Parts: sequence; C-alpha cells; structure tokens
Amino acid sequence: MRFSDVLRYPNMNLDAAIEAFLLYIRTERRLSARTVRAYGDTLSHFAAFLAGTCQIADVGQVSHLEIRDWQMQLAQGGYRVNTQRTMLTTVRSFFKFCRRQQWVDSDIMAKITTPRLPRRLPVFYTEKEAATIYDPANFGDDFEGRRDQMLLQLLYETGMRLSEVVGLKESSVDFYANSVKVLGKRDKERIIPLENEILHNIKCYFSLKREKGYSSEAFFVRSDGSPFTKYDVGKAVKKYMAPVSQADRISPHVFRHSFATHLLNEGADINAIKELLGHTDLSATEVYTHVSRQHLKETYRHTHPRERRTEK
Repeated sequence: MRFSDVLRYPNMNLDAAIEAFLLYIRTERRLSARTVRAYGDTLSHFAAFLAGTCQIADVGQVSHLEIRDWQMQLAQGGYRVNTQRTMLTTVRSFFKFCRRQQWVDSDIMAKITTPRLPRRLPVFYTEKEAATIYDPANFGDDFEGRRDQMLLQLLYETGMRLSEVVGLKESSVDFYANSVKVLGKRDKERIIPLENEILHNIKCYFSLKREKGYSSEAFFVRSDGSPFTKYDVGKAVKKYMAPVSQADRISPHVFRHSFATHLLNEGADINAIKELLGHTDLSATEVYTHVSRQHLKETYRHTHPRERRTEK
C-alpha cells in the first residue's frame, strides 16, 4: 500500500490519521525503521491520552488545550525536558501533515510552547587548580613539557576557543603591541592583550622551538614538528588537569570558562569579557554572572561570622 492510496476524510479517525502519517514518513520521506517506531510510540501515547482523558476519537476534535494538558501530564510524569521536546516535535510534524491533508482547519500547534532546556552553568577550574599550570615542577623540563605549560597558560590567560588555539601562528603574536590576533567564528578577527610575563614565556618557547629545528609557522607543534591538532590539545589538558582538578569535566573549553569566571569574580566589566571571548551577543556572556553569584553566595556562607556560627 502506498501513501497516495490513502483517502482524505473530512472527519478523520485519530488512529487512522496516525497510521496514515506513519505510512507517509516510511514510504514518502523514507525515514529509518527506528525513527518511524519512535514516532509511532509517541503518537500512541498521545492518542491514548486523548481517548482516555479527553474522550476524543477524531483528529479534527483536538485543540491546543488538549495538547497543553498532555504536555502537563508529561511534565508531571517525570519525562525529561529533552524527551518532552522530542515528543512535541513528533506531534508538531503529525499535525502539520494533518493540516496538509485538510483533516484539521488551523495550525493548533502555533499556540504550543516547547519547554526550554535548563541552562547549564559553565564548568570551570578553581583559581587554586588553575595556579598549578604556573609551577614548572608539574611539567617536564624538555621541549614537550615546556610546550604543554605554554599551551595551558595561553588557554587560561586568553580564554581562546580550542579551534582558535590550534589555528594560531607564530605571527599571530605582536610583541610590540603586547597582544595576540585570534581568528574566531565566522572568520572574525579579534585582538587579545597579553601580559609581559606570558610574552616572555612565548619568546622562550619560540627560542626552544628553533633550537629543536622546528621551522613550522604553527604556534604549537608535536615532537616531529607537525602542527598540533585539537586531539593533541585535549590530550595535554587532560594529562595535567585531571590529577589536580575536581571539575565535572576536563577539557580545553573549561579553561575558557575559567578565564571568564575568574575575571568576573575579580570585578571585570561583563562587556569587556564579552569582547575578549569574541561573543556576538551579550546573553552568551551573561551565563557567567550566574556562576559569579554562586561564587559570592559560597564565599558569604563560608566567611560571614553569622553564617559560620549557624553551620557549627
């Protein structure tokens, strides 16, 4: 049976409409059997709710009110937000199909709001954990150790993205202007200031690179002289940070979060942090204010005399 053989009915039974929709996505859209099965499970759950709770049997009887009630049941039933969003997407596709078949008169899903995912706070290294990257004893005295220390310091002191670090060239550093030029998302360039200490470390690293005979213009290179990859950066970060950090996640990007969080904790202007990170929208930077507030709460709880007295 092909989907084109399905007739259009003015009062379409809900179960029949679902069957027609599943036939359509299987034969016309050629979705995988697994996807079709997942769609079918969601729509079966939806149909059972409509039949049992709302006594609705025809697709044309469904309104946004019943869909909102179903949403509420999902939320109260302990369904995760991600799962709710996926199930609503399925129902949205189903009613789009029904409207195209003229089984419903209007877009009833237009009044349905998809639940927003809870915003996860950035993971960051504590200042004490980040301080370990400045102790030479934690790194080998050979080229690899000096390079890795330089890498971690640059990640922490600039807040660069992983792709930006990998794309760095020696010529990216301007020793006269005390800055580094970074090529960010959508090929947007930005200038990040550098302190004298890290500039000195960069000069020493470049000299060591020359001594080893590495002529690559790439800022960071492997032992064979080939440019560093994203995998190499991630491996180096895990090697040195995993033993000293209690962070939920260990990755180069956590240094970016640490850079922004520590600046904010020290009173830096959020708009300045936005420019340093290369964010186009301030809302992307504002997430760090939540981390900063949490930091302030913890500081208050552990240092205010009244709070400390209450804890005892």
